[in-house]
Amino acid sequence: MTAQAPRAVAAQVLVAVLRDNQHLDGALRQIMPATLSERDAALVQELCYGTLRFQPRLEFWLQPLVTQPLKRRDLDVQALLLMGMYQLTEMRIPPHAAVRETVEACRQIHKPWAVKLVNAVLRRFQREQPGLLAELPQHKVALYAHPQWLLERIRTDWPEHWQEILAANNQRPPFSLRVNRRKLTRDALLAELAAAGIRAQVCEFSVDGVIAEPFDVQTLPGFAAGRFSVQDEAAQFAADLLDVRPGMRVLDACAAPGGKTCHLLERCSEAEVMALDNDAKRAGKIHENLQRLGLSAAVKVADAGLPQDWWDGRPFERILLDAPCSATGVIRRHPDIKCRRRPEDLTAAAATQARLLAALWPLLARGGKLLYVTCSVLKAENTGQIGALLAAQPDARALPIAVRWGVEAPYSRQILTGQSQMDGFYYACLEKT
Repeated sequence: MTAQAPRAVAAQVLVAVLRDNQHLDGALRQIMPATLSERDAALVQELCYGTLRFQPRLEFWLQPLVTQPLKRRDLDVQALLLMGMYQLTEMRIPPHAAVRETVEACRQIHKPWAVKLVNAVLRRFQREQPGLLAELPQHKVALYAHPQWLLERIRTDWPEHWQEILAANNQRPPFSLRVNRRKLTRDALLAELAAAGIRAQVCEFSVDGVIAEPFDVQTLPGFAAGRFSVQDEAAQFAADLLDVRPGMRVLDACAAPGGKTCHLLERCSEAEVMALDNDAKRAGKIHENLQRLGLSAAVKVADAGLPQDWWDGRPFERILLDAPCSATGVIRRHPDIKCRRRPEDLTAAAATQARLLAALWPLLARGGKLLYVTCSVLKAENTGQIGALLAAQPDARALPIAVRWGVEAPYSRQILTGQSQMDGFYYACLEKT
């Protein structure tokens, strides 16, 4: 595509996600032209994230406005329509400009025949918007902007909190940092941010965490020098709960991109840490982060569920299993989860989690700890997995997690999305007796 107009670029990104099931972040990297200005690139990102965040609602509104369903080959036109409605309802772009530029994008994607259609639909939406908004409470999928199956799962698992979780999923996430305490203090990081004109404050619970207004981390020398990393506060608790000490042998079983591996080493660089991941490209990110932060770990590309391929027979005193999951706790960071996930994906994820737990438990030393973590809010992936392990392994004991964050769950602690501004995370700490 030769077009450089932001809305035309955004339409191609949305097609890659909606039709080809690509991750939004990957599609943006692949399709975004390097020649776009910083301002236009930011607009493309906002249009894609926002449209996918509210897609179930936008689709609901679009359906009665289009007399004949668009063909699959015209998904880019549908993307422009959804994008146009997102601009009219959620962005501060003047309505006439939003409509004009979205209509013009039809020519940029080489579909001039759609000019009249997009113009007519968006102007009709403007006229009927008050009535469409008034109807929202009668249609839960549109009101909460979540697919029906996911809405029901969350409501079943969290009958007292489901509305708050769904609302948090539709909000913009905070920008959280983790200070590398081997190189500077948190107060020193706050001072560096203030000197750069960036507003920031300490996290509520993480002693290494800072919440800042969004900025490009590459603009601060401290990032390249390894003085801080980007990491949500909820993900920073693994280092505390594992309690790694000098000389301990530690396994980070699904380590990429290496945020938790690095945090463990920032806390205790004298530990012998192995970082494992089954994706060679993602394992490369572990190497990059270790190098930037000035840390050292053994990085291997292997399936944690097949220890015979990589384990040397020496037990680990600590195992971190940040298990592959539905990622339903980080939807606000990855809104494409709403359209890319299916109920069968949860079944597959749960099977993988159970396989990994069963394979890794024998590798844990007596008296050692295994920390099970997901960024999910679904009980089948969390308390369901830990309950099954405890029933299957008589030498497994759930350790209490005495903290102020999250909500108490059987054997564990659950952070619900949006609680104290954090992502949705689950933690369970098991000891081998």
